[in-house]
Amino acid sequence: MTWLKLVEGYMPMQMVGELALCVLAFTLISYLLSKSGLAIPRFWQGILFWVFIQMYLKYRIYPPIPFSVRAMYGTASMVAVFMWMSSNQEDWNKFKQPILNVLDGVSGFHKALRSLFLLLVPVLVGWSSYQSFLPNLEEPIELRTVHPAPPQNTKVHGKTVTLQTAYNPYRVNTDGKFDENFARELITEQSMGRLMQTKPEANPWDPDAKGYIKYVREGGEIFFQNCHFCHGDNLNGRGLHAFAFNPIPANFTDAGTLAQLQETFVFWRVAKGGIGLPPEGFPWASVMPPWEQHLTTDEIWKVILFEYWHTGFYPRTWD
Repeated sequence: MTWLKLVEGYMPMQMVGELALCVLAFTLISYLLSKSGLAIPRFWQGILFWVFIQMYLKYRIYPPIPFSVRAMYGTASMVAVFMWMSSNQEDWNKFKQPILNVLDGVSGFHKALRSLFLLLVPVLVGWSSYQSFLPNLEEPIELRTVHPAPPQNTKVHGKTVTLQTAYNPYRVNTDGKFDENFARELITEQSMGRLMQTKPEANPWDPDAKGYIKYVREGGEIFFQNCHFCHGDNLNGRGLHAFAFNPIPANFTDAGTLAQLQETFVFWRVAKGGIGLPPEGFPWASVMPPWEQHLTTDEIWKVILFEYWHTGFYPRTWD
């Protein structure tokens, strides 16, 4: 049926051509039926033709056109039908005669039909009015902020952490001293979704690894004991339980998550969980628990260290 598809750029002309052919076919069928003594009454000719136009507009035109546009075409086609039926007095009399018969109640059937209309019309108008006044029960648009503004300080395990000045204490060199540049040089690279080890010293599975990379391994162990069920083995938010939630857990491999956040911001979010979000984060859709109730402060820092190492991103600084 591909040959029946509307051709892009020529759809209006194709549509007019098809409707013209349909009119010719309709006229020919009516003429043949009339000659054979099976003429369709004028009233039903007009009704069937108008219904055919509505079905054509609804099911033939693709992509679908809005209801308001179909209503305009429907009105135009109704005017065309009236013009056709009133083109001469004889056809007009044939067309309106069934309507007048019902209004006048010329027989028992017409009286019953008139009574039915008198009953149905008010009921339909009342039902339509009632439906239009029903309250909308659809869920309102959620205007929450996904990354709400963090507080200046947060208290975890009785210790106050100032987010703008704190740092991850496990970004240390092999001598155990905080060394941001050392950690930065060990950033791994990702290609085609697979973690690529580019430096021998960046192997967290090495039992002799020391300093920064040793803490990455420890953070990974904590992650796979607690977090991977939701955030996934590859930290892509596709864990075993991920699709039980709406929205699903954050995809840390997406450049719009960890890469856009400061490390202390992530610390605050992990420690306080979804229920610890500020008012602009509500209605909170995050089901992440407040991990300060399950992990120590050091364990939270190590998990965050592992997440950044695994994704290959580096925390954003406070500008």
